[in-house]
Amino acid sequence: MPDDAQQVMQKLAARRRLVDDWSGFFQEVAALDEFLALEDPELEAELDGEVSRLEADGEKREIQTLFQGPYDERDALLSLHAGAGGTDSQDWAEMLLRMYIRWAETRAFKPQILESTPGEEAGIKSVTLQISGPYAYGRLKSEHGVHRLVRLSPFDANKRRHTSFALVEALPVIDDDVTVEIKPDDVKLDTFRASGSGGQHVNKTSSAVRITHVPTGIVIACQNERSQLQNREAAMRILRARLLERKLQAQQEEQAALKGEHTSAEWGNQIRSYVLHPYTMVKDLRTGVESGNTRAVLDGDIDAFCEGFLRQQAEKRRQRTN
Repeated sequence: MPDDAQQVMQKLAARRRLVDDWSGFFQEVAALDEFLALEDPELEAELDGEVSRLEADGEKREIQTLFQGPYDERDALLSLHAGAGGTDSQDWAEMLLRMYIRWAETRAFKPQILESTPGEEAGIKSVTLQISGPYAYGRLKSEHGVHRLVRLSPFDANKRRHTSFALVEALPVIDDDVTVEIKPDDVKLDTFRASGSGGQHVNKTSSAVRITHVPTGIVIACQNERSQLQNREAAMRILRARLLERKLQAQQEEQAALKGEHTSAEWGNQIRSYVLHPYTMVKDLRTGVESGNTRAVLDGDIDAFCEGFLRQQAEKRRQRTN
C-alpha cells in the first residue's frame, strides 16, 4: 500500500508540474503580445529575440501534444536482437545499443541493462534495457521494427560490403496499476548462477532467474542484478510488458477484422536503413525522414526520426476521424 500511494503521489506531482509549466508558457505569450501591441521601436530588437525564443519553445511543446497513446508517458523497455549475418549483425546490435544509451544520456534519462547475451566474437546476440524518463516509451515506440545496416565489414578480411539486420522491440514498462493477469500457477521460476562480470558474488549464489509463462511459452531470463529478488522483479516487469503487447495486438487485429481490413500480425517489418557505404545516409522507410549525418545519428541524434513517426501517427488519427 505505501508503494502504491507513493506511485500515485509521483504521478500527481508530475501532472502538476506539467500544468504549471504550460501555464507559465501561456503567461509569457500573453505578456509578449501586450508588448508587441505597443509597437515601440526601442523594444523591437529585444522583442524579436523573445519571439524567436517562444517560437522554438512552442515547437518543442507541440511534440507533447502528439503523445496520445495510453502508455506514452511511461518508461521504455527496449529489446535488441541480432539478425542474420553472424558477427556483423551482432556488432550492429551493439552499435544500436550504444545509440540508444547515448540518446538517453543526452536527455538525462536513465538507461539500465537488464539482461544481455554477448556474441561469440564481438557484439551482442540480444540485450534488454530499460530507459527511464518522461515519455520515454512515447518517443521510443518509433524504434520498433527491423533496422538495416549497409557498410564495409570490419570483420571481412577482403573489406567487402555487408548488409546486417537487427530487431528492436519497444515496450512500455508496466506497473501493477495496469491490469495484466498473471496467475501464479502459470509462472515457472528457475534459478541459476549468473555468468559474466560481477566478482565472486555471481559464482557463489544462484541469483539469476528464468521465468517461463506456461500458457504463452514466453521465457524471460535476468541475471544483471546482484540479488535473486531484483532479477525476479526485472523479469516480471518484462513479462508484464510482453503480455500487454500481445493483448494490444489481439485487440488491434479484432478491430481490423470488424472493419474488414487486413493487418499484418508481424512486428518485425523493416523500418529504417543506415547506409555507411558507398554513401552515407540514414532513412526511415515509413516516414521518409532522412539524415546524411550518420555519425550524429549513431551517437544518439534520433529525435527527428522519433518525431517524424509521431507526426505521421497523428496525421493517421486525424484522417480516421474525418
